[in-house]
Amino acid sequence: MATVTPLYEGTFSVGLDKEFNRIDRNDPPKKGALKLSINPFLIQDNDRNILFDAGIGDLLGNDTTIDTILENLDNHSVQDYEITDIFLSHLHFDHIAGIANQKNGYWELTFPDAAIWVSKAEWEKLRSIIDEQDDSKRDFFYFVDSHADLHFFESDVEEPIPNVRVERIGGHTEYHNALFYENGDSKFVMAGDVIGTRGAVNRTYAAKYDFDPKQSMEQRKRIQELAYKKNHAILAYHETDHPVFKLTDYSENKGYNIENQTE
Repeated sequence: MATVTPLYEGTFSVGLDKEFNRIDRNDPPKKGALKLSINPFLIQDNDRNILFDAGIGDLLGNDTTIDTILENLDNHSVQDYEITDIFLSHLHFDHIAGIANQKNGYWELTFPDAAIWVSKAEWEKLRSIIDEQDDSKRDFFYFVDSHADLHFFESDVEEPIPNVRVERIGGHTEYHNALFYENGDSKFVMAGDVIGTRGAVNRTYAAKYDFDPKQSMEQRKRIQELAYKKNHAILAYHETDHPVFKLTDYSENKGYNIENQTE
């Protein structure tokens, strides 16, 4: 039976400048800013150690470090070289920056033996605009592009390794993916920022930060229905308190009942 573990990296106040300013998980964000927590997910499945998204690393903000995810993994007896696969829901840097780091003063892969699975179309789109980014993001991209073991999705639905399915859902980014793990009773879905928090459930809203807000709304509804009917746990990457939960009941008046899972 597979296990899933959120690797909590902290809570941040993120304003229009897109800087990640660390705050206590119980504190509100600064005025006009969003409160975002960061939770890559470790899925342990026999001989595979899989990450769904790679965390914030040391690329964003002045108070982030690659040591956070490495210490979280060590607490679960997993070393950097034991990560076998990393699946990326989309290519915003708070989801991918943990792939590489400059802990020792030069760029190196955080998980040197991992296959990194990513949308080819989104990777090429990022390539087309990366020179507009700041030096650190640009250097990060070109280093990963040259040195990582990249594997690309080119279809709308793919099953690249046993028990993992990737579906292009769009919405938050043009080529955004939902990541599914399905192995017997172990069923998880991580939809990136389309269902980024527990509070996104039972809400109909158009987020101005989405590439296609309407698409996000439609996919948010569809994935909730699927998770409820097929008993998938939802993995919410930006949730502060309970990033793993199930939808256990539904009514027209109240929507879904949310049951937090043991983490």
